[in-house]
This record gives sequence, C-alpha cells and structure tokens, in this order.
Amino acid sequence: MTAIIEAAGLRKQFGAVTAADDITVSIAPHTMVGLIGTNGAGKTTFINMITGYLKPDSGRILYDGRDITSLSPRDVTRIGICRSFQIPQLFDSLTVRENLGIGLGVVLRNSRRSMLAPTPRNVPGFNGGLWEAADQVLEQFGLTSHRNTTASTLPEGLRKLLDIAMAMVASPKVLFLDEPTSGVSAEEKFDIMDRVMEVVRSQDVTVLFVEHDMDIVQRYSERVLAFYSGRVLADGAANEVLTDAEVLTHVIGSPTDPAANAATRQQE
Repeated sequence: MTAIIEAAGLRKQFGAVTAADDITVSIAPHTMVGLIGTNGAGKTTFINMITGYLKPDSGRILYDGRDITSLSPRDVTRIGICRSFQIPQLFDSLTVRENLGIGLGVVLRNSRRSMLAPTPRNVPGFNGGLWEAADQVLEQFGLTSHRNTTASTLPEGLRKLLDIAMAMVASPKVLFLDEPTSGVSAEEKFDIMDRVMEVVRSQDVTVLFVEHDMDIVQRYSERVLAFYSGRVLADGAANEVLTDAEVLTHVIGSPTDPAANAATRQQE
C-alpha cells in the first residue's frame, strides 16, 4: 500500500538551531498517529513543513506518491491536507453557523476555480445549499445547539471542535490536529476526542495529532512518533513508545516521578 504521507530526509535549520534533523517518516492511510515531544522537539516544524508553511532545507515530502515539497499552504489544503491550530482560528464576531458557512463557501469557490480542490463529501446538504451543508456539519460535530452562538463566547472545548469542523469542510484525506485538548477541561477532553474521531473515521481521514496529555495519546493513537531535538526518537505502537526508556527519559519523565511527568506535559 502506498503511503499517504512520506517524509524523506527532512532537514530544517534556524540559525544554530536544528529544528528537523533528517526526519524520515512514512504514514499509512486511515491511521491515527500521535506526535509527542517537549517544547522545541520538532513536532510543529514537522507539521509546518508537511502543510507548506515552512520549506525544508533538504529532503522531500510526498503525498499519495506525489512530490508536494514546493507547494504553498493553500495548494496543500486544496489537494487534501488540512490542519487545525493550537489556538483556534475562528471569526470570533460571527456565529458558529456563519463560521462554517464561510469555510464551505471558500471550498466551493476553490473547487470551481481549480481541478485540485475537492468539493465537500459526506455532507448531503451541500448540493441543496451552503447553509444546509453547514447545518449537516454542525450535527456531525454536536454543535447544532450552538449554531447561533457567537464564536468568541464559546468555551474552549467547543472552540476547538469548531476549528476542527472548519478544517473538515474541505474534505481532507489527511488532517493535522495541533493539541486538540489543550485548554480543555478534564471532564470534556474525552468527549471532544470521541466526537472528532467518530467524524474522521466515518470519512476515512488519516489523522496526525500533537498532544501532551498521555492519556489521550494512549487512548486514541494507533501509532506514536516521539520527537526529541529535531529527530524522531521512537516510532511504533502507543504502548511500546510510551514505555520506551529514551521516551520516558527525554519526553514523558519517569513513571515513578509524578512531578516530572506534570512538568513535562505543561512545557508547550
């Protein structure tokens, strides 16, 4: 099976700092991959290179066998790679429904202008109208009761959900989530991840998510990439990586040292 994302020998230098040191990773389609690592480990640099926000100094990036190393973020999005952000990128003065309407409108406009851009799939109302499609997405993400709520007044968990819903309207094949439970209460975090995973699995989306909460990583990752000092320190099944000696030392902290574990999780 052809990898949907393949990074080969990615290097990125910022002055004297090596943010990516020969990163070579192959991601199979329809998998859930957790990215872990302390602040400055290289996780965000890796995501930014894949999504076109940074260009590697050397190496190449393949998407479904196609070299996308030189593509802009807009073109990367158009071909099916989308992302959410640690700080949700929303139109705060608009309602939840209006935010989704804008997202769907952009997708529709791009699909008319470019052969590369997909039209929204798995949104039955799209052919019947933009707002009907927005309502369908609201239902998928459990946001219907908040459709007329101004985005700026939403609690952080719902803002995260809306940001992810905005990314999903482009019908991505690959979705990057940057700390989807950061700032979310302990009572909400599993409900939010359950909802997101239900939607992405129903649409066969490959997901890579950055997370510092090891309970979330353990529960939702089929595979974990542990980053340290610009390189991949460990790569494998969640239970293997999260108990790896080097990962415990450099990323998570000793399981017998709760204070070290807590400090590690709060670094980024």
